[in-house]
Amino acid sequence: MSNRMFQGIVNQLSETVSKTIGVIDETSVVIACSDLSRIGEVVDGVPAEFYSDSSFLVINSETFYPIEGATGHAEFGIFVQGGDAETEKLAHILAISFKNIKQYYDEKYDKGNFIKNVIMDNILPGDIYLKSRELRFKSEASRVCMLVKITSRTDVSVYDVIQNLFPDKTKDFVISLNETSIALVKEVKPNVVSADLEKLASSIVDTLSSEFYTHCIVGIGTVVSGIKDLARSFKEAQIALEVSKVFDTEKTVANYDNLGIARLIYQLPTTLCDMFLQEVFKRGSIESLDQETLFTIQRFFENNLNVSETSRKLFIHRNTLVYRLEKIKKITGLDLREFEDAIVFKVALMVKKYLTSSPMKY
Repeated sequence: MSNRMFQGIVNQLSETVSKTIGVIDETSVVIACSDLSRIGEVVDGVPAEFYSDSSFLVINSETFYPIEGATGHAEFGIFVQGGDAETEKLAHILAISFKNIKQYYDEKYDKGNFIKNVIMDNILPGDIYLKSRELRFKSEASRVCMLVKITSRTDVSVYDVIQNLFPDKTKDFVISLNETSIALVKEVKPNVVSADLEKLASSIVDTLSSEFYTHCIVGIGTVVSGIKDLARSFKEAQIALEVSKVFDTEKTVANYDNLGIARLIYQLPTTLCDMFLQEVFKRGSIESLDQETLFTIQRFFENNLNVSETSRKLFIHRNTLVYRLEKIKKITGLDLREFEDAIVFKVALMVKKYLTSSPMKY
């Protein structure tokens, strides 16, 4: 708990309590006080056992009471001006109040830091469950990681906007990673479906875009049931964004579950991809195909290899499309009207796109 937080509480209490009150740390240094001139002062005569005895102490007409921590050992102490019985009661009441405030503060902020360390893989697996029990963290709940990547400069605090969208700080954690990346760890129902997660991610995109004129893309990991698997869900959200940047540049939401063959291609070694392209295009390079031909191929795939429907959508005669397909077959040796050849060509186009792209890195 920060000294500033202690001082803020002391300032509020000083309006009600007429006596000088303050807080000392384990080294007996005054870190907060209603008498600002005493901050930084070292209180002499405070024994080491004061922080473990849970009993009051009177030094120089001031009553000291330890502020117990979660382990029973005190890291701080409260002091109140005076040494009589009434002052002792007041010091005890203030110590209990500070203890509860400190516990709330620690749980609120330590949980956030804990989750950040978990998703960033900065904590040993054996320590995860120990720390979760210490923080009374619901470790077996179903959760999903989402990664929000800001793609346009803005003066709006995106972190605050997302925090307001998910105000339940006991279940949802919003974590700032850097200036453009924010992670959302959200508790979900065990039977949640991908469509619901994508709808939630779309609501984030739409809110930032329509209300704050801030553009972003959101990557979604898979739902995990154990806290130790949150790191995997976070990495999947990263991969989803990276793959989407290469293969689906128009999408604002990328779901790891729906990446399909693009995910497989993205994880292949580039040397293997080069070998694949050389094998597929033995007769002629893909570079020999002009933009009009490539556009025709794209539309042909979008219309499920249906010649009549594709020619209608392209506003060309059916024979013109057949001529173009024959031209492609002559150059590459692949007949796109044949299902197997179409699959090979489609994968080859995706591999080529992957090799010529510059994937996002975090």
